[in-house]
Amino acid sequence: MSSGVKEVLPPSLDSSSDPPAIFDGTTKLYISYHCPYAQRVWIARNHKGLQDRIKLIPIDLQNRPAWYKEKVYPTNKVPSLEHNNKVKGESLDLIKYLEDNFEGPSLFPDDPAKKEFAEELLSYTDSFNGAVLSSFKGDSLSDAGAAFDYIENALRKFADGPFFLGTFSLVDIAYIPFIERYQPFLLDVKKYDITEGRPKLAIWIQEINNIEAYKVTKRDPKEHVDSYKKRFSV
Repeated sequence: MSSGVKEVLPPSLDSSSDPPAIFDGTTKLYISYHCPYAQRVWIARNHKGLQDRIKLIPIDLQNRPAWYKEKVYPTNKVPSLEHNNKVKGESLDLIKYLEDNFEGPSLFPDDPAKKEFAEELLSYTDSFNGAVLSSFKGDSLSDAGAAFDYIENALRKFADGPFFLGTFSLVDIAYIPFIERYQPFLLDVKKYDITEGRPKLAIWIQEINNIEAYKVTKRDPKEHVDSYKKRFSV
């Protein structure tokens, strides 16, 4: 498996940057190094060992190049994937697309019970994020606590490994970019440790941090804390 390949990460393209050769037959993944949604697809690409097949094109979201909206992806968001002369978006759709259309280690189970649970957990991601972010805006942590309790209980479902479906999967990839950001912010600002009383979540975070495909996408926790402090005027 080549998911441990070390690649030199290209600089982000901004409004002064020339566009790459678009629709030239090269598969490209447009991301931002700071975007958790883009990070999902970046991790999936890495884990499937597609570093040589899918070229990273990082975009500066604070100073976006006009050509990205005009020539690549009209919604002007990341992530997007340029493949077979078409551009697709939406992170959960894209991680499934990589699984279905590219070789590499499987990120989705064959077991019907695990497949069903995977879809349930993928559907819950927006509710999870909404519940946690709501706690950033107010004094109550009840919604965030309930959301992390849901995660803790989900991690108890299968006993054949530390991940949601036992082995590392698209479900883990869907959640980790957000938990990477929420954990340090809640600890720093709210003095709330998401792993306290949640041993499965603590082990999950520890195991996720050992996965090379994810490690190369991580940012400094202080960056996340500072970003959320600015966003929520904390």
